[in-house]
Amino acid sequence: MNIAIVGTGYVGLVSGTCFAEMGINVTCVDVNEKKIQALMNGNIPIYEPGLDDMVKRNVEAGRLHFSTNLISCLDNVELVFSAVGTPPDEDGSADLKYVLAVAKTFGENIKKYTILITKSTVPVGTANKVKAIIQAELTKRDVDIPFDVASNPEFLKEGAAIQDFMSPDRVVVGTDSEQAQKIIAQLYKPFMLSGERMIFTDIPSAEMIKYAANSMLATRISFMNDIANLCELVGADVNMVRKGIGSDTRIGKKFLYAGCGYGGSCFPKDVKALIRTAECYGYDMQVLKAVETVNKYQKEVLFRKLSKHYKDDLHGKIITLWGLAFKPETDDMREAPALVLIEKLLNAGCTVKVYDPIAMKECYRRIGNTVEYCNDMYEATLDSHALLLVTEWKEFRMPNLPILERMMKELLIIDGRNIYDRKQLENNNFTYYKIG
Repeated sequence: MNIAIVGTGYVGLVSGTCFAEMGINVTCVDVNEKKIQALMNGNIPIYEPGLDDMVKRNVEAGRLHFSTNLISCLDNVELVFSAVGTPPDEDGSADLKYVLAVAKTFGENIKKYTILITKSTVPVGTANKVKAIIQAELTKRDVDIPFDVASNPEFLKEGAAIQDFMSPDRVVVGTDSEQAQKIIAQLYKPFMLSGERMIFTDIPSAEMIKYAANSMLATRISFMNDIANLCELVGADVNMVRKGIGSDTRIGKKFLYAGCGYGGSCFPKDVKALIRTAECYGYDMQVLKAVETVNKYQKEVLFRKLSKHYKDDLHGKIITLWGLAFKPETDDMREAPALVLIEKLLNAGCTVKVYDPIAMKECYRRIGNTVEYCNDMYEATLDSHALLLVTEWKEFRMPNLPILERMMKELLIIDGRNIYDRKQLENNNFTYYKIG
């Protein structure tokens, strides 16, 4: 089977590579010539564990190709995946200009039955717009070429995307065509050998599932952060509360960890987009608005704890941040709590020293030399008045406390991910604060 995937960002590149790994002939298309040239030279523009080797293997095997021209490969493919970006507009709604541009090119150039599958996260009703654009272009050409559109939202976790794609919890496909359903089921058959996990729905339901899933996960995070803040006021331990409620099978343990707020490419954008979609239909998503409010408040929680410790006098303090990415195993800093924290610290007159095993290049791209970038986690603590854990990378989990005692000016640790043991730190003369 031959397919094309338009967009070589996180979703497009991972999806295309994983399809190729299963023996499918894949052409990844992007209008960014520098990115395509880099990929052809073996340079991967994103960080995802295992992706470099998988791309190289499938390029060498002749199953994975890169191009800047969708038109050149349309005659040879049965399916086209649209995995282009849908950045938020100023009002929070998803910007569909790239999605609709792919549809236009598709309609202008197809010569035989082909399926256009939207893999980007798009609002309910987008497929109707895509279908209308394709049909309008076919009408302009005065041709009657059959086609189908479908929705196939992605559920990839950054840092575990290859595993998620190769062994998915579920594959959701929205289509109103039996022919398209059969072809897409065949495409995903290699991923279903350990058990059937295909869910076929109508198209609006598939479009809604992605937003609803991410919004639910974001809701659990904000709910737990709200509980953590209350725990601090009443003297309860949020970790014990989490264990107590997470053991209820109706609730479960996942995404109940208190922390310093969620970030990334999905949760913030998708929550905003779902709120905006509801507004367009005259409905007020009160719960999701609260989720946003709590998350915005939580991104400042480490700064508030630090400021309280120093009685609102942070001028001249040297502050260390361990972790910059919004989560481990990625260099993604979109909506990262670290960015909010750095801005607050700099405005308060602090010197900020940072270390992240992967994301420092991305941080420099975003904020330049406003912070001091360090070569390792301990160098970053030299003469520091406080160490703030922002991202729970594995190498931060068991720090060498004697080294920290020698390096730091003041032994203060503020744990934004609740991974350290209070008694151990306090027994080694550290002052320790956590979330909740």
